[in-house]
Amino acid sequence: MITIINYGMGNLRSLQNAFTYLGIESRIVSDPEVIAASDRLVLPGVGSYAQAMMNIEKNGMRQAMEMAVLQRGVPFLGVCLGMQLLSGQGEEGGITKGLGWIPGRVVRMTPGEGLKIPHIGFNTARFRLNHGGLFDGLGDGCDFYFVHSFHFISRDPENVIGVCDYGGEVVCAIRRDNVVGVQFHPEKSQSNGLQLLRNFMNHF
Repeated sequence: MITIINYGMGNLRSLQNAFTYLGIESRIVSDPEVIAASDRLVLPGVGSYAQAMMNIEKNGMRQAMEMAVLQRGVPFLGVCLGMQLLSGQGEEGGITKGLGWIPGRVVRMTPGEGLKIPHIGFNTARFRLNHGGLFDGLGDGCDFYFVHSFHFISRDPENVIGVCDYGGEVVCAIRRDNVVGVQFHPEKSQSNGLQLLRNFMNHF
């Protein structure tokens, strides 16, 4: 059973529909007690980093997630903003402390002349060998769907498991132990995204 965390910022139904298509049971939850007791968590997210952390902090979700993920080692997948919130700090909506589970910070993209912000559409991701099975069955250099204006700067290169190019190298997947995050939207990335969600269930 996958628990999709509802903290008021998410693309919840599209993710749930993807899991349903794969035959994987899921539920959308905002109750901290249920989150803390879950066996596998997904944190989606669309919107401002600062607003997202405010929503997470105000109703006890942070403590519930930490109990599950950090204390019990429950597998965790952050999607888009949900990946960015794994950092120690973000600047969207003002400098804000994040969950701090993977060292790094989230800053506005500056891709250079000729490239627009936000970065929207399909782009090619390249994987690193330390992905832990998240990209099994996917050839290096497959496409995923992106929508974002900010990106993750990882303090430790060992935590980076995937990158794409958008006027320079952009981190698009990170991992630390039982915690993984992807900047793209697997639920909107057709067969590649479905394979990644299947891998999360099978390998984490």
